Amino acid sequence: MRIDGESRQSIWYQLDEDRVYIIDQTLLPHRLEIRSLENLADVLAAISGMQVRGAPLIGVTAAYGIYLALREDPESLDSALGELAATRPTAVNLRWALQRCADQLAAVPIEQRVGEALQLAQLMEKEDIAICESIGEHGAELLNEIWLGKKETQSKLNILTHCNAGSLATVDWGTALAVIYKAAARGIPVHVWVDETRPRNQGAALTCWELAQNGIDHTLIVDNAGGHLMQTGEVDLCLVGSDRTAVNGDFCNKIGTYLKAVAAADCEIPFYVAFPVSTIDFSATEGLAAVTIEQRAAEEVTHIQGMLASGELGQLALAPEGTAASNFGFDITPARLVTAHITERGVVAPTAEAILSLAS
Repeated sequence: MRIDGESRQSIWYQLDEDRVYIIDQTLLPHRLEIRSLENLADVLAAISGMQVRGAPLIGVTAAYGIYLALREDPESLDSALGELAATRPTAVNLRWALQRCADQLAAVPIEQRVGEALQLAQLMEKEDIAICESIGEHGAELLNEIWLGKKETQSKLNILTHCNAGSLATVDWGTALAVIYKAAARGIPVHVWVDETRPRNQGAALTCWELAQNGIDHTLIVDNAGGHLMQTGEVDLCLVGSDRTAVNGDFCNKIGTYLKAVAAADCEIPFYVAFPVSTIDFSATEGLAAVTIEQRAAEEVTHIQGMLASGELGQLALAPEGTAASNFGFDITPARLVTAHITERGVVAPTAEAILSLAS
């Protein structure tokens, strides 16, 4: 990603220091702070506290967590796997990454596990960058086709997105935003309607920040404005990410995604989902009804974080003291509302046959 004109990643390993660094996403967009992950406890706190978030980034961070745990205690593989698995229950990339670590490291002699774990985490970091760039290329081809059919009657291609599926949700590039970055690089004049994405406001805080850093035209909207914009012809397509995708094409994403898909279907607007193949839950053959939907703290709903007039970050109460609040982190959108899935292996229909063809 571009930050102040320089190329940066959301997570990286500094060889000369033997340290893992992350961007603390809880402080964006008001403050850019780099944090060092020194041990497994730091990784657990970073994932559960959403200093890192986004399914692909959580997976890579967990792999580095295994390395840091083994660096402290080479015999701690099983306990580290269990502790990391408990941090975020919904995003499948966490489980995928931990299973990959378990499969590769279990047979490695204890005295070699630390080095092997580091190599694996570094490999997963590099793979994620390449995968996300490929998602962007495939998606940009699709957007170019759509733009060619509209360029004679409008000046911009208007895309509505939800939450943050950009570089900050991955090691670099992103998923849904990778498509937008690659499309813009091809000269397609994109404009992004950015859902604020209550209650944590990842759209307002993270997506707007990313798009501004990359010079992408965008407008922030309240979550409830999307349907109106679709009805009035201001949206050409919807483009979102996924935290878990079922074999039948259903997918799980940030709460509120389902409502946007319903509105898009009613307005006959294409609805695309961008994700890596590692986000597919190949055990979920009949959908995601059994998936655990994360419920987060009520305080995220009753309060809001932002920059105060003093220039300090702080929280403000939105509801009367003692108000009960429900805070589901995700919802499930059925495949019938999806136009196509965009992956690193191509654009596919939201059907079991098409999704199973991606397995390897």
